[in-house]
Amino acid sequence: MVKKSGLKFFAFIFFILFSVSVNADSLMMATTTSTDNTGLLDYLMPEFTKTTGIEIHWTAVGTGRALKMGENCDVDILMVHAPAAEKEYIKNGFGINRTQIMYNDFIIIGEKTDSAGIKGMSVKKALNKIKEKEAFFASRGDDSGTHKKELSLWKTACSNTPEKEEWYIQTGQGMLSTLNIAAEKDAYVLTDRGTFIKYMDSRKTSDFEIMVEGDDDLKNQYSVIIVNPENCPDVKKEYALKFQNWIISDEAQKMIKDFRLSGKKLFIPNAKE
Repeated sequence: MVKKSGLKFFAFIFFILFSVSVNADSLMMATTTSTDNTGLLDYLMPEFTKTTGIEIHWTAVGTGRALKMGENCDVDILMVHAPAAEKEYIKNGFGINRTQIMYNDFIIIGEKTDSAGIKGMSVKKALNKIKEKEAFFASRGDDSGTHKKELSLWKTACSNTPEKEEWYIQTGQGMLSTLNIAAEKDAYVLTDRGTFIKYMDSRKTSDFEIMVEGDDDLKNQYSVIIVNPENCPDVKKEYALKFQNWIISDEAQKMIKDFRLSGKKLFIPNAKE
């Protein structure tokens, strides 16, 4: 009995030490739903682990929540896409080494019927037309990078946001869920192109079409930020730097360039710009 108890005790101690060892070679990242939903991280991260021996675990949330997780010292590194908020985050001392890694673009999509008649318009004209026609518009409403971009586009186009209008639907959910709600409500919606490609790939048929694209204001830049060790002493800065150096390497940038879904490119690497 004593011998078995002793063996169980040492097995327990070994398990604890092994868990600590594994944890010591891991990195925690907060990222956006678009990098996760598209499958990009499942494609990239095994290669990072193979190259460095560091396991990376991530949680996919809106950019606003991701930044908050870094501020609260819950993660070591961020991969986000809201440049203005990121710069403010750095300015406030919560992050360091902001480095751009890739971009895609935002698009406004809607049902083929195009109830407000916005197809081919500029962003400004399209949003004003939606407002004039009081056509349904689905917003994520979740402080994500996409939501932040959408609000800035409304302010530029109409001087304010239509948050109190009945035709303006705030879902409070991620991009894929918001696209589903927009489809149910016959609503227009702003989305990143990568998630839209993923959405369309997962469905045999859809009445969605791209209505507005190509404006300079629709560029969607992604960057990596290391959580500031001065604010969060337990941050694994050394591992975070290894990840940052790897994601901007020629190898990783080529992987991003080659990543496709249904034969379509989802992200454009631009770490060297």
